[in-house]
Amino acid sequence: MSNRTLILGGIRSGKSALAEAEAAACGSSVVYVATATAEDEEMVDRIARHQQRRPDDWGLDEEPIALGGVLARHREAGPCLLIDCMSLWLGNLLGADEGALEREREAFLTEVERYPGPLVIVSNEVGLGVIGMDALTRRFCDELGWLNQALAQRCDQVVLSVAGLPQVLKGSPAGAPSGS
Repeated sequence: MSNRTLILGGIRSGKSALAEAEAAACGSSVVYVATATAEDEEMVDRIARHQQRRPDDWGLDEEPIALGGVLARHREAGPCLLIDCMSLWLGNLLGADEGALEREREAFLTEVERYPGPLVIVSNEVGLGVIGMDALTRRFCDELGWLNQALAQRCDQVVLSVAGLPQVLKGSPAGAPSGS
């Protein structure tokens, strides 16, 4: 497994299941870092489905805002961190205080570079659709696109999940030696 893997995809593209398989193959302990907040019944059900799929021995760290702090806290032990997902995190940041987005984005990207263990990061790819009808939707799409680009630069492997099929955009396919 690459040290840092970014898995992109649309809604129900299979990206989370692919990320879970990647984390399970990392050969070390895994901590699932959840950015979602259960604010309605549908999200409660969605979170429950994700929880049921995960192995019992995986740790859980729930953090809707301060992802840089999560990576810093786990840096010494260096478990495989599966972070799911950037789009929910970005939505949380856009609803937080005025400086949260810039401050937390910078802290997270810095910690991604410093983290010594494996990282598997899940994000939506929203750049393939239409331009949003309102300013907030356009800002969300722009910010997520820029975040995905910044993460892709920092990751050894980038995979796009389409209909449950991994398409390797950068690095080696899962299970193949990297660095070639």
